Amino acid sequence: MKPPVTINDVGPRDGLQNQEKILEPADRVRLVEALLAAGLRHVEGGAFVSPKAVPAMAGAGEVLSGLSDVGDAVLTFLVPNVRGYELARTAGVRSVCMVLYGSEGMARANVRMSREQAEEAAIEILQYARADGIRVTTTVAVAFECPYDGLTDSGLVRHMAQRFLDLGVDEFCVADTIGAADPAQVRQLTNALTTEHGPSRLSCHFHDTRAMGLANVYAALDAGIRKFDAAIGGLGGCPFAQGASGNVATEDVVMMVEQMGFDTGIDLGALMKASDLAAELTGKAPGGRASAWIRKSLES
Repeated sequence: MKPPVTINDVGPRDGLQNQEKILEPADRVRLVEALLAAGLRHVEGGAFVSPKAVPAMAGAGEVLSGLSDVGDAVLTFLVPNVRGYELARTAGVRSVCMVLYGSEGMARANVRMSREQAEEAAIEILQYARADGIRVTTTVAVAFECPYDGLTDSGLVRHMAQRFLDLGVDEFCVADTIGAADPAQVRQLTNALTTEHGPSRLSCHFHDTRAMGLANVYAALDAGIRKFDAAIGGLGGCPFAQGASGNVATEDVVMMVEQMGFDTGIDLGALMKASDLAAELTGKAPGGRASAWIRKSLES
């Protein structure tokens, strides 16, 4: 039996929130359903944030209610604060994601809080979620480098991992938010985290700004990480990183890990149909770096 690797497609949230074209909830439902049809069991469906602040995420509850049958899939929605959590809970969300910060500068730029205040807000939500039986992921933004404060202290990230895993989060995700990390940095940090905590509750999130997204997935995989965020068609980008090209593409990650002998449970042919849909809906999904090769191999 091939060892499993889990892919969490963040295209419907992280991939769409910075796109010029804002998709209606019905179109976001189509994208989520295409991902589920390809075999993905983990998808980030949207965010319960202010529609004034992030217009692309308006109607997150409509996305959830518009899905016909998700089976055993885990649909996660980002919540930035207690109000967002309450809206998500009321809508029937069973899995939420909260963002922590590896730097002071990013915390203040993104949520107008100090890094410590953002942690305390996350702990408050975690307490509610545990009482409500809702799954919780905490993601550390700029875990490797910040556009404001420079290199992130890996010791700080390890401290946050210890704190939140001890508090009972279901998953602790290390995010290279601006796509600045290199494989050596990734291997060092993920080796430390898997040694200290084991891999079962750890995951990684990489952007491809400097064309090192897949190399960083490989480095984390080599350190024992077995769950990765990725975005269909390489959707995404970051407003804090000039030239950011989006998240590492789901189709590239699936192709690589499957070729390495892992099992994702994802059908590449159906995944490419989801990538085509992402391009159709947004008008600018770049597609994975290996898309041309994947399409050719599927024809043979």
